[in-house]
Amino acid sequence: MITFQHSPIRPGKLFCFGLGFTGVRFAYRLRAAGWQVTGTSRNEGSFDRLRADGIAVGPMETADIPSDTSYILSTIPPSEGGDPVLLNHSAKMTAGLDLAWIGYLSTTGVYGDRGGATVCEEDTPAPSNTRSQRRLTAERAWLEFGRKHDVAVQIFRLAGIYGPKRSVLDSVRAGTAKRINKPEHLFSRIHVDDIGTILMASMSRPRASAIYNVCDDAAAAPAEVTLHACRLLGVEPPPLEEFDADKMSPMAQSFWKENRLVSNALVKHELGISLRYPDYRAGLAAILEEEKTK
Repeated sequence: MITFQHSPIRPGKLFCFGLGFTGVRFAYRLRAAGWQVTGTSRNEGSFDRLRADGIAVGPMETADIPSDTSYILSTIPPSEGGDPVLLNHSAKMTAGLDLAWIGYLSTTGVYGDRGGATVCEEDTPAPSNTRSQRRLTAERAWLEFGRKHDVAVQIFRLAGIYGPKRSVLDSVRAGTAKRINKPEHLFSRIHVDDIGTILMASMSRPRASAIYNVCDDAAAAPAEVTLHACRLLGVEPPPLEEFDADKMSPMAQSFWKENRLVSNALVKHELGISLRYPDYRAGLAAILEEEKTK
């Protein structure tokens, strides 16, 4: 059960730039709690379904933020030219809106490679690839926007996101899962619903310019997670392969190039949350249980 050291936030109105996997899951959670949610999406095929469920959605280019919106969330990654929300919609966010909170979803990739050492929010970022460098630039732009307009902006540095229809269970079923033997190389993860828990806790007690690491309690080697998923599904695991960067795609190489552990102590201490899925075992088990209800 999720517990708080403070009272849950009262229902309000949120606009989400980027109703993708995380944004949609969060939007449905807010709707169930009595919130009004509007936002943007690149997936026009989802418009009718979202609108039928009470989530007003439209394309990014014509984003229309309701005048009584108090909360804004951006899940959209930056492009080569900068953060697309700030570049194209800053005026809309400052045109008479009484904003209590802005959340920006970033990545723990901004810390770069730490050789397996643990990072916390006070550590100086050192992104080593272009994607993470752009993320750090976007973080700084959002924080400057908050300072300039006296709005409480929070940055959430997310570990690898997984959840229903987006987990190792799906790759195992599809026959695309691999087990790479590099046991000393651990990765942090976070279940999509625990992201929502942390966002809601932050919305109830916003701190201007706050930065939070968002991950579970148990970093693990991908091969270990894949093996566990195979056992849950009752299938033969793929063979263990020795790590060989030369046989990997550039994207896979960048994934394995960085090795760090991530501390989530601040969100627990400051926001008073308890993770519903503190490790991948709990998270994958919950996904299987949810699938039984669909």
